[in-house]
Amino acid sequence: MITTEVTFEELSALMKQAAGISVDPLELKEAAESPFDSFGLDSLGLLGIVGELENRYGQSLPPDTERCRTPREFLNLINGTLTAGA
Repeated sequence: MITTEVTFEELSALMKQAAGISVDPLELKEAAESPFDSFGLDSLGLLGIVGELENRYGQSLPPDTERCRTPREFLNLINGTLTAGA
């Protein structure tokens, strides 16, 4: 079971690494209910982030993970899945 959670800082770094999009972690946290496309992240970029997280944590994430529309929705789903060990 994973005991750490993916943070806004980590999500910001993953957005840079997987999609080449630079977003300040504080801005991401403050606008957590804004759609990903308002940050310039499209579905392909989000899919790259999902793949990186699956590789990092060695487990599959739910199929609907790449359909999350906001950073908060995404982190809630990711962290709920990782801490449950599902």
